[in-house]
Amino acid sequence: MSTLILEDSYLESLNNIEKKKHTQKIRIIKHLYVKEPKTNSDLCNDFGISSPTSMGLLNELITEGLVEKKGRGKSEGGRKPDLYGLRDNSLIILSIAMGRFNTRMAILDNNNNYITPIQTLPIRVSDGVSAVEQLHRQAQRLIAAAEIDTEKLMAVGISMPGLVATKEGNNYTYMQTLSETESLQDLLEKKFEKPVYIENDVKSAALAEYRFGLAQGKSDVLVLSLDWGIGLGIIMDGKLRSGTTGFAGEIGHIPLVNDGALCYCGKRGCLETVASGIALARMAKEGIKSGQYSLLNELSDQEIDSIEPQLVIDAANRGDQYAINILSEIGINLGKGISILIQLFNPDLIILGGRIAEAKQYITTPIQQSINQYCMAQIREKTKIALSSLGQEADIMGSVAVVMENIFEGQLELDSD
Repeated sequence: MSTLILEDSYLESLNNIEKKKHTQKIRIIKHLYVKEPKTNSDLCNDFGISSPTSMGLLNELITEGLVEKKGRGKSEGGRKPDLYGLRDNSLIILSIAMGRFNTRMAILDNNNNYITPIQTLPIRVSDGVSAVEQLHRQAQRLIAAAEIDTEKLMAVGISMPGLVATKEGNNYTYMQTLSETESLQDLLEKKFEKPVYIENDVKSAALAEYRFGLAQGKSDVLVLSLDWGIGLGIIMDGKLRSGTTGFAGEIGHIPLVNDGALCYCGKRGCLETVASGIALARMAKEGIKSGQYSLLNELSDQEIDSIEPQLVIDAANRGDQYAINILSEIGINLGKGISILIQLFNPDLIILGGRIAEAKQYITTPIQQSINQYCMAQIREKTKIALSSLGQEADIMGSVAVVMENIFEGQLELDSD
């Protein structure tokens, strides 16, 4: 049985001293996962414990195969101290990132090393609960091909779009179960026979940015996913904020245009109708069919009908003025929405990710111009806009982070009972 995961019955058999030691181990493992390798002295200072106690816990974790020496730290005179970090492949996570048009899946370890490459699969979140069987079948193939020890597979992390109530284990937009007593999470855990944690895709990406990306060390950060839709992850006071039911961050469905286009959510004039990948594809299609000169005219009628944002971005990068113009219009509308966010949250940093963010200066320049126009100067001047450094890996890494966070918190809660 892993030191990281102990069952309720086993924990109940421990005395208070043993429970305290287990709690200290969990905290050290979490600290090493979040903060990367540390010296024994660092751990003593961070947790307020003596050097012999810290060293004893580290030695036990080394014996259990979870921690190892990771080189030497900086010396303040004399011998350089040993650094301790999580051992590669000591914990393994299956990460699944579901989307509207496909699903990406990979197996990673506790240090975010890829045990398998990312696989892109024709499984859509809109397939409903029938996707559970497809996910399990593909996961079994991936696990078998990787030849991993399934005992080390700690859990499955799944990110998905929609209104995800993480604590409840349900998605109120996609993959809704017919049972009132069995949640989507229950259904997945029954199939995978492992703990499963589900999270909204943008909140998952925000957690990845906070742990491994540009948001590291920052307390107030907004993470925007600019894809077919628009999503928001909110990190305030160093914590991922989800709201009462877990639905905080639905920026894409704030009303922006009076009597605007009908949004798939059922309302009119939502930000997504004028500033998302769906809006970009629609504008490109309408322009081409109305006779606008563009490199996109090279596409066949079938390709135009199913045009994707990446084609518009590629055309802009080739100097296509029409593609640049519609990206600029998208950026201006995004800037209006972001201005509202800046004035509400006063963030230090806003990170842009997703397909639309790959347009780089063609989207960031109009966004900044719009922010300059619509946002109060005293508030906007302290907010930096940046493109994600994690790119397309944010969703996969985010699902891993969701698993690790839940495992740590779950064990610490059991210890405190």
